[in-house]
Amino acid sequence: MDTEERRRDILKLARRTGSVEVTTLATDFSVAKETIRRDLHALEEHGLVRRTHGGAYPVESAGFETTLAVRTTRSVPQKGRIAAAAARLIGDAETVFVDEGFTPQLIAAALPRDRPLTVVTASLAVAQALGDADRTTVLLLGGRVRSRTMATVDHWATRMLAGFVIDLAYIGANGISRRHGLTTPDPAVGEVKAQAVRAARRRVFAGVHSKFGAVSFCTFAAVRDVEAIVTDTGLPVAEAQRYSLLGPQVIRV
Repeated sequence: MDTEERRRDILKLARRTGSVEVTTLATDFSVAKETIRRDLHALEEHGLVRRTHGGAYPVESAGFETTLAVRTTRSVPQKGRIAAAAARLIGDAETVFVDEGFTPQLIAAALPRDRPLTVVTASLAVAQALGDADRTTVLLLGGRVRSRTMATVDHWATRMLAGFVIDLAYIGANGISRRHGLTTPDPAVGEVKAQAVRAARRRVFAGVHSKFGAVSFCTFAAVRDVEAIVTDTGLPVAEAQRYSLLGPQVIRV
């Protein structure tokens, strides 16, 4: 097996399992650990994986995106803390957009139910989570349902959003970087997110630290477009400060 073939197989394995470890890969491919580290470095240079201590995980791109089911199994404690902190930023908002994804789903569950609230969402999971809340009105955007995220996209969704003025939008992303802003793999998803950003008076990004520095295919907002970023303490303080210099308050929980 030549180097390029091995690297392709490593990437396929990372995308199938969610992560890979240097020690295991070295055994499986019968090569030295240093060879695997060079492979992972090369894949990272091409924006295909992000390296971690002892391994790597795949970066979402136009050709690869994790499913909602997989996202519900990763960094769950951190996502729970992020969601609770993000929900506390609601203030006096009466209309709220909640994005697709597992962390936004947790935010929806943490929203107050003791006052009237209108929630706009493209996510079937979010709509279902709030469906039994007596004082919450849920507006589910129409459109084509993507099987990977169980959320609606295309012109039906963006057209509905264009008719709203929303107090607060909780936005998710597959990656966030200081240079490229908030990104997502699918152009149709990016259009819905961009329209939500345009429709909202206030915007909060919520996501785990592993999303920072990751860049996906479609940019839909700049870092300066959000008033707050909520993440976990895995994001170094120095990096959080760099993001805050672009405008938003950065909250680490």
